[in-house]
Amino acid sequence: MQTKVKVVSDSRPIVQRMLDSFLNKFFPSGYPYSVNEGYMTYTQFRALQHFSSAALSVLSTQSLLFAAGLRPTPAQATAVSWILKDGMQHAGKLICSNMGARMDSEPKSWRILADVLYDLGTGLEVLSPLCPHLFLEMAGLGNFAKGLAVVAARATRLPIYSSFAKEGNLSDLFAKGEAISTLFNVVGLGAGIQLASTVCSSIQGKLIAGPVLSAIHIYSVVEEMRAAPVNTLNPQRTAMIVADFIKNGKVSSPADLRYQENLLFPNRLIEEAGSVMVGQPLCKVLNKSSKLEQLRDTFPKEKFLISCNNKWTDLVLEQSATGEDALRGWLVAAFAADMEKLGLGSSQTVLPVAYEKMESIFPSFLSELKTRGWHTDQFLDGNGCRFAF
Repeated sequence: MQTKVKVVSDSRPIVQRMLDSFLNKFFPSGYPYSVNEGYMTYTQFRALQHFSSAALSVLSTQSLLFAAGLRPTPAQATAVSWILKDGMQHAGKLICSNMGARMDSEPKSWRILADVLYDLGTGLEVLSPLCPHLFLEMAGLGNFAKGLAVVAARATRLPIYSSFAKEGNLSDLFAKGEAISTLFNVVGLGAGIQLASTVCSSIQGKLIAGPVLSAIHIYSVVEEMRAAPVNTLNPQRTAMIVADFIKNGKVSSPADLRYQENLLFPNRLIEEAGSVMVGQPLCKVLNKSSKLEQLRDTFPKEKFLISCNNKWTDLVLEQSATGEDALRGWLVAAFAADMEKLGLGSSQTVLPVAYEKMESIFPSFLSELKTRGWHTDQFLDGNGCRFAF
């Protein structure tokens, strides 16, 4: 038996072949089945973000050189921007070095803050021709803000990419995402050169185009972050999971909650989840040793302590507590608050009953949580305080 292979030419339309080639170069292998929901929306706004940012950087660099008494061509401004924008990154790295845990906890909010800082620095550079006698001050502050922004953006990149990864394809997804960023950075630089040569050759033109590009940039990164289904547990996402479970009896997925996250005030208290505040120092939560012994007797084997106040409930975690421990404590606090609303007693007195209720439903709750794609091995509470005995 012989097997014959015949090579035929690709008969697909040229547009289809170009589209497939683009997808192979700039999207992970197996797209769309190899990524989580929302990746296309994330990518579209990421491309727009890099395009607008790159165009704005050309205008800001040209303004800086004008302020210094030079009259550069747009091409020269583009080249010099690579030197100027890195000037203050070392100081930014030192300042941001102790904020890594907070960035892990709230990567979306920190990513947005990074772009706001970047545009603030760029805005100072664009305005520098209006006060050339303050050139060094404005250039220094601008590059300092941009240095902070670069560090924060790089630190939050991996958690965002990880939220889209499926089937262990994080490296492929990261490489293709950076390829798209590079492509639209180059396109944005081209657009910036064109603007700098025409309508933005004067400071008046930059004062019009700059805010427009900045608004597009910030809008894009906000929508980009909203599309990312981050699946790690932090205080806000844990509260949202518990609130949905208490109200509807169902466990929401990361994709279900991504557009409900408050990216501006991530530490807000959610009443439906028991108005839990996590990360307060133990000495502030428990001012009497007798209260500590009482709570340890209530939860003898747990890695959390709960103290109920008039306005909120404090949840303090042990040093080695995981996401599962945080969920257990949060459910107890939410059940206790719910029972108090029903008039079954004060939140402090119903804690033992709430604890028993949590114990009865937790195995099925945890199983459903993992099935929905949540990672429960860690609880990312930023720099929140924990206790150890």
